[in-house]
Amino acid sequence: MLAWKKFGNGETPESTGLKGDKLVGNYYVKFDKAYKKEIQALVAKGIKEEEAKQNAPILLEAQNMLRKWESGDEEVVSLWKTMNSWVYKGFNETYKNLGVDFDVLYYESNTYLLGKEFITEGLKSGVFYKEEDGSVWCDLTEEGLDKKIVLRADGTAVYMTQDIGTAIQRIKDHPDVGGMVYTVGNEQDYHFQVLFLILKKLGFDWAKHLYHLSYGMVDLPSGKMKSREGTVVDADDLINDMANTAEEISEELGKLDGYSNEEKQQLYKTIGLGALKYYILKVDPKKRILFNPKDSIDFQGNTGPFIQYTYARIQSILRKANLATNLTQTTINVNLHDKERELIKQIQLFPEVIQNAADNHSPALIANFTYDLVKEFNSFYQNVSILGADNENEKLFRVQLSYTVAKTIKSAFKVLGIDVPERM
Repeated sequence: MLAWKKFGNGETPESTGLKGDKLVGNYYVKFDKAYKKEIQALVAKGIKEEEAKQNAPILLEAQNMLRKWESGDEEVVSLWKTMNSWVYKGFNETYKNLGVDFDVLYYESNTYLLGKEFITEGLKSGVFYKEEDGSVWCDLTEEGLDKKIVLRADGTAVYMTQDIGTAIQRIKDHPDVGGMVYTVGNEQDYHFQVLFLILKKLGFDWAKHLYHLSYGMVDLPSGKMKSREGTVVDADDLINDMANTAEEISEELGKLDGYSNEEKQQLYKTIGLGALKYYILKVDPKKRILFNPKDSIDFQGNTGPFIQYTYARIQSILRKANLATNLTQTTINVNLHDKERELIKQIQLFPEVIQNAADNHSPALIANFTYDLVKEFNSFYQNVSILGADNENEKLFRVQLSYTVAKTIKSAFKVLGIDVPERM
């Protein structure tokens, strides 16, 4: 907000043609650059770096703006609401493109006061203590951690204040919830260790059921992304790039004869998003990922498009079989081929895989199960004639088996948030 006031000249998403979240993100970067420049200037005057960091003029202005916001200053709150609306509108566009939605949204601006209330209670009970400058801390050294600030000297909230309030509010709203999973990058491991421990110290029994799903960060071939320095890849740009890459590869392979332009564009998006999501989800959440867009859209190997293509192939078989009314009909007296046995065994693992994925907070288990299932199906497809079976009973069984494979693929990918095309 301060950077926009200083450097923005009143620009808006409409005047710049930028999405609101992108525009506001640019000022996040501008603030960081100005802050670092002021630190360097103070250090050049002989001031120690730590002191310079605390007394850079732009930081002091930002702290003053925060105090005004918490006190309800009309001008600051109005600007905050305006810029927030820009950001949320931009976020919603991106979430829509990704096929993501939420049941409930919690805003830290609505929960920090609750956090402050419990910090006040914690001061009385000895969970927290106050320093001479008025700041409030929690001493976690006996637990092998550090001392953690929960309120600044001027009484304003920090991230921990907000997270305490948000956790408590969620449980108040959903008392029957058995626990909460925080899906946040591993750079915040320490923060969540502290948060969970503070909540336990405050006497919340449910705090022992909190879990931080600490995922590895995603790097690109160009290197690590840093939002403050502006070295990030815009999600919308990445989605568009993935769709464009899907278009290039699909055109090269010549798989789209008979498609209208509208159908092609939808398919490119489905393949591109499927490639992006699967490439990330197939890796254990705790591992760091090097994401290469080209590799993710390969139609061979452990990729989303390979699995999507297999699903579409099965749909083609089902259309040719023209047995829609008989897909659930019981068949008897079928001598199973070894490939059929292996395929059935793989399908039967699905419920167990889903449970294991939930228990281990690992969608990678579902992704890799699906890839294994697809490999088994393709082996079956190459070794066993489906539509050219020796008799109608065998044909019906093999079509039913193919149908069940497709149904399982679709169910697994639905859990992963990935669509599958009927044709490809």
